Amino acid sequence: MDEYPVKVGSMLYTLVDPNKGHEIAYNRWYERDHYYAGCMIGPWLFAGSRWVATRELKDLRFPQDDSNLVTQPYDAGSYVAIYWVHKDHHNDHFKWAGGQVVELYKEGRGFAERKHAHTVLYWYHGTEYRDPDGVPVELALDACFDGHISVAIDRAAGVAEAQLDEFLAGALAETMAGSAIAMSSQWKPEQRGGETTSQAPMDLGSPTGGDSRIMQLMFTETDVRESWDRIVSYGQRVNDSGLATVVYAAPFHRTKVGTDTYVDEIW
Repeated sequence: MDEYPVKVGSMLYTLVDPNKGHEIAYNRWYERDHYYAGCMIGPWLFAGSRWVATRELKDLRFPQDDSNLVTQPYDAGSYVAIYWVHKDHHNDHFKWAGGQVVELYKEGRGFAERKHAHTVLYWYHGTEYRDPDGVPVELALDACFDGHISVAIDRAAGVAEAQLDEFLAGALAETMAGSAIAMSSQWKPEQRGGETTSQAPMDLGSPTGGDSRIMQLMFTETDVRESWDRIVSYGQRVNDSGLATVVYAAPFHRTKVGTDTYVDEIW
């Protein structure tokens, strides 16, 4: 794969539910105002995308009990927005973002009728690709993939990070081979309490996860449901390895920008 100077270094992952009765208003506010004013116009943030979980997709999530450490209950979080920030400019962007969200709320441009399920900043840890010359991760949010899959994994005590990375690379290669899953990028959470998250005017949802947490973001070229059996098998393989445990796996459709498609299907 050819190399270019633009490199992702970190991301914002924000999984949110609108309050019931406010679904359309939330979707339009986020898409038409906050997506841009709160994120895209900021320095060094170069890509973004929104994804939605219908009721049908929520019921595919696993685990669905207390071992799910990202969404409680398991079906919390209907819309996830994902943003890439350029390598070596994490602080440049999020210092701006922390102040920007405060100013937007002062101007009456917030949205109270929503609840965060899991909003966390993550550091880039690498990408596994299905194809040797596929879409690079830097273009993933703009590439019009049909589906997205989030998988959070906690490394077992006593297991070295490099050991788990090697295992996951092999497991992902087999999972993606011959499938519609084009890539899986890996991310490590930034702990809350910094300048950005401390200024947030709302609760940000479930904990970030510790140093053992890896968040994987996969993108599919076809309807995400067509790939789900592979993800179930992948999750079982991770759990059976003794090296780590899947604590969250969730599929999403890409939102249809400028429409209210899926809004009436999230519950």
